[in-house]
Amino acid sequence: MNTLHYIFDPFCGWCYAAAPLLRAAQGVAGLDLALHGGGMLAGARRRAITPQWRDYVMPHDQRIAALTGQPFGAAYFDGLLRDTAAVMDSAPPTTAILAAEAVAGRGLDMLHALQHAHYVAGRRIAEPAVLEAIAAGLGLPAQAFAAAFGRLAGAATEAHIDESLAWLSRSGGQGFPTFAFEDARGHLTRLDTGAFLGQPEAFAAALRERLPAAAGGPAAAQCGLTGCVPPGD
Repeated sequence: MNTLHYIFDPFCGWCYAAAPLLRAAQGVAGLDLALHGGGMLAGARRRAITPQWRDYVMPHDQRIAALTGQPFGAAYFDGLLRDTAAVMDSAPPTTAILAAEAVAGRGLDMLHALQHAHYVAGRRIAEPAVLEAIAAGLGLPAQAFAAAFGRLAGAATEAHIDESLAWLSRSGGQGFPTFAFEDARGHLTRLDTGAFLGQPEAFAAALRERLPAAAGGPAAAQCGLTGCVPPGD
């Protein structure tokens, strides 16, 4: 199977800019999606919102809105970004993504819901009660989600973050977001997605070009009088 690896963080503004690309990739037949939460603000890197943070991120957010059309709410700009009691910790929302995937295969839906909750609704997505409410909004069974969240918090989430950072290094990525295409033979290619921001249809078309030419099947070997060469060699 061909796989698009996505290395991201729920608090990464440019990952929010790339969200339409991720949705477009969902519609590409024959392509698996693998989510890798990189823990940008996890552990010792967790931080409270400050006036300095607001001043730092707002120009980026405004550029993202202009470039991609992604919405940012007043509850985010004038609410959350002024809430100095709010703590940004990537671990809990990453655990929520893992739990949603474990319960119902809906990790990607959880990521989109978390980004909307943060950037539009201005909610504290590192808080368990908020994560439970978001899961309920997705229709996930409350008890199953809570059990999965408890099981996957802590060491399991830390292991996932470590593995995600290994994928980042393996793909040659420098930060978040990073997309990498893995073909059916395990060859990994980092994609330059910056050129596609704001152009999700073009991104989907570029992904389709990387898939085998035969509909749903492997590319044919190239054969001559002396034998056959595997596709891509």
